[in-house]
Amino acid sequence: MVQWKSMSSEIKFKSHSFPEENKTFQKGRVKLTDLVSRLNEEKKRERNSNIALSVAAVSAVTVFGIILSI
Repeated sequence: MVQWKSMSSEIKFKSHSFPEENKTFQKGRVKLTDLVSRLNEEKKRERNSNIALSVAAVSAVTVFGIILSI
């Protein structure tokens, strides 16, 4: 008699449970408004990080210029 061993991923998948109340997914569909709002939030975060990086770069160049002029 041959015994089949289940793989660890199969065990994990069988014991995995999905949350009952998931607002993003309803019956396999995604709300377009949720995706658009996530996209807008991601754009805001990226814009803020770009601004912070630009300010840091300009500050470094300014400090370096002041040090060289002394």
